[in-house]
Amino acid sequence: MNPSKEQSSTTAVVEENSTQQGDKAASRGSLLTKLLPWMTKGGLAVVDYGLISGSNFLLGVLLARWLSPREYGAYALASSLFILIGFLYQSLLLEPLSVFSGTLFQENLRGYLKTTLSIHWVISLVMCLVIGGGAVVTLVFGHSPILAIAFAGMTISTPFVLAHGMGRRSFYLKLSPGPAAFASIFYCALVVGGVFLAYRWGRLSPFTAFLIMGLAALVSCVVMVVQLNAALAPATGHPNLRQTWGKHWEYGRWALGTCVVGWIPNYIYIPLVSSFSGMAAAGELRALMNLAAPVLQTYAALSMLFLPYAARVQGESTPEETSRLNRRLAALFVAGSVVYWAVLIPLKYPIFHLLYAGKYVESAYLIPLFALETTIWSASLGPAILLRAMESPRSLFIANGAASGVAVLIGIPVTRFFGLQGVICSMIAANFLYVVVAFILFGRKLSESKAGSVPLARPVPAD
Repeated sequence: MNPSKEQSSTTAVVEENSTQQGDKAASRGSLLTKLLPWMTKGGLAVVDYGLISGSNFLLGVLLARWLSPREYGAYALASSLFILIGFLYQSLLLEPLSVFSGTLFQENLRGYLKTTLSIHWVISLVMCLVIGGGAVVTLVFGHSPILAIAFAGMTISTPFVLAHGMGRRSFYLKLSPGPAAFASIFYCALVVGGVFLAYRWGRLSPFTAFLIMGLAALVSCVVMVVQLNAALAPATGHPNLRQTWGKHWEYGRWALGTCVVGWIPNYIYIPLVSSFSGMAAAGELRALMNLAAPVLQTYAALSMLFLPYAARVQGESTPEETSRLNRRLAALFVAGSVVYWAVLIPLKYPIFHLLYAGKYVESAYLIPLFALETTIWSASLGPAILLRAMESPRSLFIANGAASGVAVLIGIPVTRFFGLQGVICSMIAANFLYVVVAFILFGRKLSESKAGSVPLARPVPAD
């Protein structure tokens, strides 16, 4: 063989290998460049929700330690209804806000937020009237002053806690959770410090616990308003209030039903347990649920971060890419749940002793079952985020309705006869059905998208 040709061939191979290695290195660098912003934003979102969920988790733990079982049961029952109120608010304001901010109002966020703030105060007023009326009814007809005083505190704090949720969601519209995390530092410090001072002064009760939450939310809201005012571009107009509410209602009417049927499989058991076994048993169930709070709140943060992104992906990408995103999200949430509970389950008895000072330890054996329920539910977050992004809350209503049917038909009798163990088994069955139905409905919605039968949203005109 000609030496010069052999040398040229060898040189060409070396250059080709060098080029391939360079391409691989560039590809890895490009992937890292793409992933780094998401890792940073995801980390800040987790920090934000970690501060909120951590403070609420500590609040629940400290109340379980320092209140009597009946008082803590009253707080747990009021909190379960407070979660329902939060779901209603989310369906009518926060979810439409996340979706429409990335589509209809992408170029006029300041004007859109001003309009939605008016909607916030109307919704808050209606909710306060309902909760306050419930407090009076509970005191007069239910003869339960402990529960009535908890409702009274919830009435006062509701507008500020809801506004706090709206403020935090506003930063996520532009995938910018950092300022929300900064404001959450104030909320965390005031909640934990406030409940400690109330205990030291002998004033801790379900009423003061809700007041502390409201005060902390108010201070955090002020911090967020200052940051938002500096960050948002000037308004190009003010969207018409009536038309904006019409778009929110068009989206939220199914989400409104969804939030009710979504609340049933997860939170109806606290009222059921309190009815069948007394207020102290409701506190025992809440003590179990506290342990799932960190992972659930983390997932809420990630869902809030992913929703505007998913709305853009499903609108600009192919159905195959949307389906791939669904699988990745579901796998991510399930893996996180498995890791969390794998660490927690071996330590269940020491954790109960540490958190609750020896209270409620007799229910620690139920934690593995509770972990299974949470992990099954985690798998539903992928299709749930994508269905919201597709503006299909009707699909989530159907999935949650199926789970609610299981909770009512099976949950009520098993709670009556088997107590907490029956509650968790019913939750497992309900969430398994929810996951199956959610994936089926997502697949159908994706098929409709492929056929081009999903109409495009039209902008809402400004005044």
